[in-house]
Amino acid sequence: MTFIEFLDLHFRLNTLTVFRAVLDDPVINALDLCVAQASTVASLLEEDSEDEDENTPDVAAESYQLSLDYAEFVSLLFASEAKGLSAYVLNAIVDDENVYLRRVGAGQKVAPAMTTAVEAELATFQELSDLMPSDFLDILPSVMADSLPVFDTEHVDLVGTYHDRVTHIGSYGYGMYARYHVFRVDDDGSIVPVRHPDPIRLSDLVDYERERTIILDNTRALVAGLPAANILLTGDAGTGKSSTVKAVVNELAPEGMRILEVRKEQLRSIPAILDELTRNPLKFVIFIDDLSFSNDDDNFAALKAILEGSVSAKSDNVAIYATSNRRHMVKERFSDREGDDVHRNDTMQEIISLSDRFGIRVSFSKPDKATYLDIVHKLADDADIEMDQDELDLLAERFATRRGGRSARGARQFVDSLLSQQQ
Repeated sequence: MTFIEFLDLHFRLNTLTVFRAVLDDPVINALDLCVAQASTVASLLEEDSEDEDENTPDVAAESYQLSLDYAEFVSLLFASEAKGLSAYVLNAIVDDENVYLRRVGAGQKVAPAMTTAVEAELATFQELSDLMPSDFLDILPSVMADSLPVFDTEHVDLVGTYHDRVTHIGSYGYGMYARYHVFRVDDDGSIVPVRHPDPIRLSDLVDYERERTIILDNTRALVAGLPAANILLTGDAGTGKSSTVKAVVNELAPEGMRILEVRKEQLRSIPAILDELTRNPLKFVIFIDDLSFSNDDDNFAALKAILEGSVSAKSDNVAIYATSNRRHMVKERFSDREGDDVHRNDTMQEIISLSDRFGIRVSFSKPDKATYLDIVHKLADDADIEMDQDELDLLAERFATRRGGRSARGARQFVDSLLSQQQ
């Protein structure tokens, strides 16, 4: 590249408007410093060619600085574990949650001037992603260039790929929602990604087909933009309630499904969360695991208001899935049935009826012996465990007895214990 080409690219990068936040990316920033320094070196080399090496000391000093800048850039690119420069630049602009994507995602009209700016800036990023190691190393003295590493890169149709993602923004999403599909609420109320979520798939689950189908069909309706109900999953511990929700979302993530895990003490944050999610083009399951209340729990009223669909909490792209080992979710003692509350019966009915505010209730019962052993057989088969079936059944029953009863979780733990013994 010539001095003018380097300078022009540096100028266009630093006058970005829609994608301006991308300049804060450490790798992009380091690459921009390389481009700027390369323009300086290229300028001096062009002057030298005309002035008989008059500026040789300046060339050496600026070349040395370019070597340092280049090494810093390559170090950061390597540390990112990206497949190459082009892949990194593509991820950087796709992850950028800019005003253009927010308007497209919300179905709002985009001004022609903004569209024009986006096209120009995408062309700049295309040129940036097409840079080769030789663009920098060829203008350095060989003694410097020979000691510097090259970085991987290959041409990517960045502009076309970005437009495809915008066209299908309801499946891809944008910002952190494009890279991750599982999220949680931080202590300060902000939504953060879960970088290493449970990878469980529907194919990993055994039995409970009827229960799983109900949840899958409702979630598919949500993805399709059809009316979807809030779901309460109740039943004994270890029967696969949480695993089913996670597996369903993992299965539908490529179609635009995301899950946000919320703890019980964060329920009051849900209306604010919904305000943030309502304009997002993706679909979300707000997942509350192992939910239960005491009868004087302030979070009880918060959940009730959300399930009743208050104005601030209603969102067509969000459904709430909760699991509970209690059918009524409220811990109740016999002594609670007494007291001086004049309308005690009404109070108790309000507590018990909380579960009725979920449109769908699915019960996961503790498996009987036949179901439990069927789960064990399928898990053992998937794990390639070779054992006489009678012996396998005997050991599985002994394991369940020691653990206090049969469950799908217990079946998996039993099979895992057999695998560990084979190591």
